[in-house]
Amino acid sequence: MHDPDLFETQSEALTAGVRVQVRARYSAEHSSPPASRWFFLYTITISNEGDTTVQLINRHWTIVDATGHTEEVHGPGVVGEQPVLEPGQSFEYTSGCPLPTPFGSMAGTFEMVRRDGTQFDAEVAIFQLIQPGSIH
Repeated sequence: MHDPDLFETQSEALTAGVRVQVRARYSAEHSSPPASRWFFLYTITISNEGDTTVQLINRHWTIVDATGHTEEVHGPGVVGEQPVLEPGQSFEYTSGCPLPTPFGSMAGTFEMVRRDGTQFDAEVAIFQLIQPGSIH
């Protein structure tokens, strides 16, 4: 029998030498289903597998709940930081997302800038936010 608190969903994408890996899980301690509040934690690892230094400038999330309602979130950096990644370096952080439904999904992009000033969007592949047992 699996511990439902250890149920994780994952995604991974590689864009222009930047790998973004996600692990997401339901957080029962931050949730209140009777109040239509489900909270999910996600840990993101951003790895620079390319040969040039990059900096994460902005984030863009598309969050979809079980009713199909879509929310777009834009902002500078992640968890208050705009990490600079030399080739071979990684940056990991954990954040959270409340939903009004027991499942949904997130996907997005991180706006990256190279040392030479060129920019690109590193893909964050879609990952599921699922309360264990909510989908049979």
